[in-house]
Amino acid sequence: MEKDLKICFIGSGAISTAMGNILAQKHAYEIFLLSVEQDVVDSISNDHINRKYFPNIDLDLSLKATFDKTILKDSDIIFLGIPSSIIVSYINENKHYINEDALIVNLAKGFGEGQKTIPQSIGKLIPNQIFGLKGPSFAREIINNMPTAFTLASKRDRHFKLFESIFENTPITLDYTTDVMGVELASILKNIYAIIVGIVDAHFDSPNLRSLILTKAINEMRFIISKFGGEEYTMFNYCGIGDFTLTALNDLSRNRTLGLLIGKGFFTDYISEKVTLEGKVAVNVFVEEIAKKRGIKTKNLMLKELYKVFNEEDYDINNFVSNITSI
Repeated sequence: MEKDLKICFIGSGAISTAMGNILAQKHAYEIFLLSVEQDVVDSISNDHINRKYFPNIDLDLSLKATFDKTILKDSDIIFLGIPSSIIVSYINENKHYINEDALIVNLAKGFGEGQKTIPQSIGKLIPNQIFGLKGPSFAREIINNMPTAFTLASKRDRHFKLFESIFENTPITLDYTTDVMGVELASILKNIYAIIVGIVDAHFDSPNLRSLILTKAINEMRFIISKFGGEEYTMFNYCGIGDFTLTALNDLSRNRTLGLLIGKGFFTDYISEKVTLEGKVAVNVFVEEIAKKRGIKTKNLMLKELYKVFNEEDYDINNFVSNITSI
């Protein structure tokens, strides 16, 4: 399958452009970005620059952008580089275009439909083998060829060697697991706990306290993953501790930034209505829906305290740190 591979990224945003460019630089495969943005397609096609997302980066001349969805019909590998909130509807509306033999790789970090993971949701719509690719990976770093790690997850390990070959001689390093549930949950939970770390750091610039919270967060993530049938060891893959610490400790992270805003008292109802961040959505879903259905007690989890921050009008954020350290 590796020879003459056609690889398509659905989406032409930062992560699709960065990873597509990395693979295009090998000059071994046909790489396409399937976009709905006229300005992006034009700038990549005419000037080999994605002006909307990376205006100062020259892209490889072999990287192509297109509007034509029929490209999915003969694509061998399809990466899903669009927001988690629209993936299920996109696949449902366009499944007739998708090559049934194509390998589908989900890059998004979030829930699919009805509190299901994205692989669970789209697996009911198409017959393809579905993978998750998650790890500590800011697109800005990838586009600049910085070494970056991902965990590749699928219920079957049949094609792991293929992906190893595809990313060989690129800055991207992979580890592998068949624990799809654990990988998907880790990629959702890390956004929740990055908000918590952001709130803590907004109150105290304390290495001792930060390390305490990081340890509690990792243990809570392990606990929740195991309750959903995932494997605790998945936290030791790149998708686990690696992705969590990247998101929790770097100011490029939107969810950490949200935590900093909350901790400093700048997170208003106006901002809340305008901003939908994965972590804010996920904490409500976990506490209100999933934990209740599965009988998971959240009272003694930092997760529950963050839920109060988002849902109790008179919550005093000044008590947040003392409340979570006493849990």
